Amino acid sequence: MRLDKLLSNASNLTRSQATKAIRQGDVLVDGVVAAKGAMKVTESNKVTYIGVLINEPKPRYYMLHKPEGCVSANKDKHSLTVFDYLLVPRRDQLHVVGRLDKDTTGLILATDDGQWSHRMTSPKHKQTKRYRVTLKDPITDAAKKKLEEGLLLDGEKKPTKPSLVKVLEPNVIVLSIHEGRYHQVKRMMLAVDNEVTALHREAIGNIGLDAGLAEGEWRELTAQEIDLSKP
Repeated sequence: MRLDKLLSNASNLTRSQATKAIRQGDVLVDGVVAAKGAMKVTESNKVTYIGVLINEPKPRYYMLHKPEGCVSANKDKHSLTVFDYLLVPRRDQLHVVGRLDKDTTGLILATDDGQWSHRMTSPKHKQTKRYRVTLKDPITDAAKKKLEEGLLLDGEKKPTKPSLVKVLEPNVIVLSIHEGRYHQVKRMMLAVDNEVTALHREAIGNIGLDAGLAEGEWRELTAQEIDLSKP
C-alpha cells in the first residue's frame, strides 16, 4: 500500500494532509524519515507519525436501522443520508451495501470492504433479501402464486426469480427475494395489480435487523454476521 494512503486510512488526515506530513518529515518508516507518499509499505514495515505507531485499519462493518426520508448515499444536497446517522470516523471511506429507497425503512449495511459488499449484493451469491410489505389492497391467492413463481416486470425481458411469500395479514406480507432490481418490490406489486404503501427490509442473507435498534440507530456487525460462509 502507498504510504500516504495508509496514513490517511489509519488517521483522521486527508490524503493531502498525509502527503504534507510526509514532506515535513513527520513520518518514519522503520526508523527512517520517509521521502515520498508514493513509497510502498507492507505489514512488515514499522510506520510512525509524530511518534505514534500507524497500523493498517481493519475493515469495518455496520448495520443501521434506516428511517424513512433519508437517502442511501454518502452525500446529498437536499436530504439527510444514512451517513448523517452513522456517526463513525472516516465515513467518507464507507459505502452502502444494498441501497434502499428514500421512503423505505429497515436494515441497511455499510462497510469499507469492497469484496465483502460484492458478495452480499451479487446475484450469483443468492443472498436472500426479506421485506415486510404493506399493501394498498389485500393480496389474493392468484397474486401470491404469481409472485412465488416469478413474473415479468414492466420494461424487462426476463421474469423475476421465484420468491417466497408469507401472508401476515390481508394487506401485509413478508416477501423474500434473491435479486436486487431497480425498485423491484414495488414493481412486483404493480405487476399483480397492487401497490406498496410501506416497505421495511428485515434481513439480508443471515443478517437480520437488530430488534434493539430504533430508527436511526446503528451498531457494528458481529463476527458471525460478517462471516458469509455460514448460512
